[in-house]
Amino acid sequence: MIPETRARGDVASADDRPAYAQALLEILAEPSNDLLVVELDSAIVGTLQLTSIPGMARRGARRLLVEAVRVRSDLRSSGIGSAVMRWVGEQAAPAVGAAIVQLTSDAARTDAHRFYEKLGYIGSHLGFKYTVETA
Repeated sequence: MIPETRARGDVASADDRPAYAQALLEILAEPSNDLLVVELDSAIVGTLQLTSIPGMARRGARRLLVEAVRVRSDLRSSGIGSAVMRWVGEQAAPAVGAAIVQLTSDAARTDAHRFYEKLGYIGSHLGFKYTVETA
């Protein structure tokens, strides 16, 4: 498991299944979201979430937000992630009328940054997050 995801509480515990199941239901119920599953020889080898966002900036440009890009650890560097991300830019974004594909990546994930940069993504912004305390 990636240390950054463990620090966020993602520890792949069976106790977390209900939370993930609820999140999946909410993602599937929201028309602006798509959850994609990558299969190879009938096995799930990757996932990503896409969210289409209308915007006021850039003359009302629509953005396609990419989240939770995952490729099975034994298949990383096999070309699967590159193929999926190229599909996002070449097929998925035009299909929803998006002018921009955007994503965030944890600042510590320098290998991921190199991966995205090789695909033409530019580290153009500094992102900020605010953690909301839950009861």
